[in-house]
Amino acid sequence: MLTRIVTLVGLATVTLAVSLDQLQRRATVSPDATCGGAQGYTCLGSSFGNCCSLHGWCGSTAPYCGSGCQPAFGTCGSNTPPTSTSTSKTTPPTSTPTAGTLAQCLTQKNVPIRLTSSADFPQLAQPYNLRLPYTPAVIVLPTTVQHISDAVTCAAKNNVKVQPRGGGHSYAAFGLGGQNGAMVIDLQSFQEVSVDANNVAKVGGGVRLGNLAQAIFNQRQRALPHGTCPGVGVGGHATHGGFGLSSRAWGLTLDTIVALDVVLANGSSVKATPTAYPDIYYALRGAADSFGIVTSFYLQTQPAPASVVNWSFRIPDMFTSAATSANRFLHIQSFVQNASVVDRNLGLGMYMDGQGFSISGTYFGSLTDFNNKIKPELLRGLPTPTSQTATAMTWIQSLTALADGQPLTQPTTGYNLHDSFFAKSIVVPTSGQFTAATLTSYFDYIIKNGVNSANPWFSIINLYGGPDSQINAKPTDFSAYGDRTALWVIQHYGYTGNTAAPFPQGIIPFINGLSNSITSAQPQTVFPGYINYVDPSLTPAQAHAAYFDDATYAKLLSIKQKVDPGKVFWNPQAVGT
Repeated sequence: MLTRIVTLVGLATVTLAVSLDQLQRRATVSPDATCGGAQGYTCLGSSFGNCCSLHGWCGSTAPYCGSGCQPAFGTCGSNTPPTSTSTSKTTPPTSTPTAGTLAQCLTQKNVPIRLTSSADFPQLAQPYNLRLPYTPAVIVLPTTVQHISDAVTCAAKNNVKVQPRGGGHSYAAFGLGGQNGAMVIDLQSFQEVSVDANNVAKVGGGVRLGNLAQAIFNQRQRALPHGTCPGVGVGGHATHGGFGLSSRAWGLTLDTIVALDVVLANGSSVKATPTAYPDIYYALRGAADSFGIVTSFYLQTQPAPASVVNWSFRIPDMFTSAATSANRFLHIQSFVQNASVVDRNLGLGMYMDGQGFSISGTYFGSLTDFNNKIKPELLRGLPTPTSQTATAMTWIQSLTALADGQPLTQPTTGYNLHDSFFAKSIVVPTSGQFTAATLTSYFDYIIKNGVNSANPWFSIINLYGGPDSQINAKPTDFSAYGDRTALWVIQHYGYTGNTAAPFPQGIIPFINGLSNSITSAQPQTVFPGYINYVDPSLTPAQAHAAYFDDATYAKLLSIKQKVDPGKVFWNPQAVGT
């Protein structure tokens, strides 16, 4: 019996004896995995587990049933429910599967899976980055949200870590768990794309960017900001940033998210919005790999531009004199911050590989305005381009031209594009933009080590900031994505050129040296990293410092302890690792 002392105003103190069983029977069975609190929901008889954790979430494993478990809203110390008069018809999960293994648990729940013995397992388990092969314990191929919920529940009961896989392009192969023995939940069947009357696109977690762009344009002539590679999946792209050349005008893909359907660590499926599950909504926009599996995104679209100018200039003699190239880059850096010329409608990036240097992008304006206003000021003081283009085209033509020869329409199964590489990123804040000394160090390293490099490499430097950038218009606490003061974001990428060959040992030190030529020359500046170019060589502490500021990480860690205390969603750099 639980004895409660209740003081009644104006009356003597009376003692009420109320049993836990009576309290639990009076409570409503949790419909959404929350328990206790203002609603007083009980976990007893829920489909999410019978224990109510310290932080008010139903579950069925030790983090929910152990220390801090709330006995008034479920059972504690065990997942097996006592006799209850609850009207719920759902059979509550038990602490361990009736059959003793993960595969048996999944089979018992009719979850579609592939094991290492399955004929198509090798193809399904192949990473985008072939340098980092991992062997999952099981690959789940769900066709329903319930399949995902059941799979996560089985994984938690068997102490198996879980990671979702959308497009599979994680640079660190985190979509395969980032280690052997993980459960991979492959979202290739979640291909819905539909645009409603409010021009919000509902997008399945397995949709690739090219298919997304084509579908929303075909349905309502709408568009979204996103990257140029059509085979990249929306899942990791949108939940960790999502930069494209239209992002200075429209923000990141992440910024368009108005809601997400997500399966949490206890198997519950909720819809997170700014007002419903706001902490989860916050965490999923920047760190989703640590918090759940997004089955559907709700993205606020933009009207597709009637015309876009795609432009490019190839600049000669950038790898002869480090000082000269540094001065040319300083001119470009000054140009992109000139508010009399540049506004949100200009997208700009630079590409170099030791052999060539080009500046290219898009412009949401007329070809006449580009040629008369943008082009002259950009090229002023630079050598005459060896080649140049500036062409007005439709939105879909623009995306197709940027896709590097790939079609926008991508296969929904059997995707087979791979590389073998090592990459690092540098976020250059506006307050710590490049100095002449830093750029001289950078080009000096390239001239000495990159012009005649034994292995192919490239550097891409994209403009994030500058006048009227809608990336930087968001406050730093808008989401868990934190790069809201960036001027440039750099990707350094070294690759084999032959995916069948062993990975050359020289690539990693070369790329590290390329990045160090910047950071060591400007020690007064803190250079974060871009999480969508995730660097597997970082320790967990280094990764957390690179991808989140202290306040953001502290908030994420607090949310993680509440909604995933057992660290079901895990990779080597996950929140809480």
